[in-house]
Amino acid sequence: MFHTILFAEEFAGDLEVSPKDYLERVLLKKGTRVRAQVKPYVVEADDGPVEVADLFFEDGTATRAVPFALFSFVR
Repeated sequence: MFHTILFAEEFAGDLEVSPKDYLERVLLKKGTRVRAQVKPYVVEADDGPVEVADLFFEDGTATRAVPFALFSFVR
């Protein structure tokens, strides 16, 4: 299921275009709205556990380990 999410903070990460291509850098600015499938999980950080998600966008690209603190769900 695709959800509309809104980035509350700027996020710079790696964008997976296809398994055969190199990763591309992506910058999602504060206020950016995108539709994505959200696959949540928890990772261990220096300060303790952090909730993150892999985001799979409608165009077939993906970015991984995006902290939940950086985005929210919108209608």
